[in-house]
Amino acid sequence: MNRHRRAAPERQAREPNASVRFFDAQFRRQIAAHEEQLNPFETAALPHLRGAVLDLGCGLGNLALAAARRSCRVTALDGSAAAIAHLRAAAQREALPIQTAEAELSTYRIGGEFDTVVCIGLLMFFDRPTALRQLAALQAAVRPGGTAVVNVLIEGTTYLDMFAPEGHCLFAPGELREHFAGWELLQFERQSFDAPGGTVKVFATLIARKSE
Repeated sequence: MNRHRRAAPERQAREPNASVRFFDAQFRRQIAAHEEQLNPFETAALPHLRGAVLDLGCGLGNLALAAARRSCRVTALDGSAAAIAHLRAAAQREALPIQTAEAELSTYRIGGEFDTVVCIGLLMFFDRPTALRQLAALQAAVRPGGTAVVNVLIEGTTYLDMFAPEGHCLFAPGELREHFAGWELLQFERQSFDAPGGTVKVFATLIARKSE
């Protein structure tokens, strides 16, 4: 039995919140502008992706496509209908092994285990209890010896326009590392980027390997 074969995740019908609407509009602009390059966090993640890959909050799917071109088997999920439609069409054009689904990621239950789980720019859009629950779930989905790639906004971020009124979670500066105690830390970096209106986005990116 092939443990990597799973039924495609079902689309979860739900009215998108403000954060999803914000990014859905952004993704539509990027699609129109043919913006297909990896962002800095995706570029850092790509060399660590192998085997069965779960990309939670895949956005336009540029990283999912790059991973599939390197022979990874990718499951890519996002809350944006525009992003998932774009990725699905791109994967079909190249006959790439990517399963796609539009999903409510705050409540999504991960099925199976993966060699790599990627979660870039997602968890901070949930309220704190939800963010920590989904962080624990993605850690549990990494098979022994596998790798997690997690990127979040942290305290010090002052650009808040993309957050929904339902809540968000800015992690403490060292908190992400604490949640991966016992894992082999491959990379940890904090980066700041200027944002509109004189604000700033401060990110923490962690890449860690689960013990076997």
